[in-house]
Amino acid sequence: MARYFDVHPVDPQRRAIGQVAAIVRDGGLIAYPTDSCFALGCQLGDRDGIDRIRSIRKLDDKHHFTLVCSDFAQLGQFVHISNTVFRAVKAATPGSYTFILPATKEVPRRLLHPKKKTVGVRIPEHVVAQALLAELGEPLLSSTLLLPDEPEPLTQGWEIKERLDNAVDAVLDSGECGTEPTTVVDFSGDEPEIIRRGAGDPSRFE
Repeated sequence: MARYFDVHPVDPQRRAIGQVAAIVRDGGLIAYPTDSCFALGCQLGDRDGIDRIRSIRKLDDKHHFTLVCSDFAQLGQFVHISNTVFRAVKAATPGSYTFILPATKEVPRRLLHPKKKTVGVRIPEHVVAQALLAELGEPLLSSTLLLPDEPEPLTQGWEIKERLDNAVDAVLDSGECGTEPTTVVDFSGDEPEIIRRGAGDPSRFE
């Protein structure tokens, strides 16, 4: 049964954030809010957590997982980023974008796209997500909480608790949450390619 944490959207209770971070460190899988809807998250090297996310979402090995980072310094440890791409990504973060970039050796191989050796990264603009990332001190391995055969992600914490009570270990809810997935931009080729149009304005990359 998942533990349910209801925190303030502007000033989240540190004790609750600390408890959720401890669950992640202990190998737990959580549902947490971002600026572009709820996400599933676990610790970076957590093989079981990755398998659980794949199982919940019915994902194949070509799915790009996302490393949700607190800031650019952290993001830069996990992806190779050229000066040109750096400027484009920097101008759009924090925000509702996921960027696909070549991964560094810091990223476990199981998370990489099997052919491209790329991974998704993002920096959210959400108080609660940022508080959790600060408490963890490392990125959250994440995927949008979009269930198979459903057109839209789940956006209500209580509904996530009901639907995934036996599939996740904690639900972190702050009420305020985006309702649309991120815009996904692939920077691994010669030109940026928009893979998914979502909450972030895609026109800046067209």
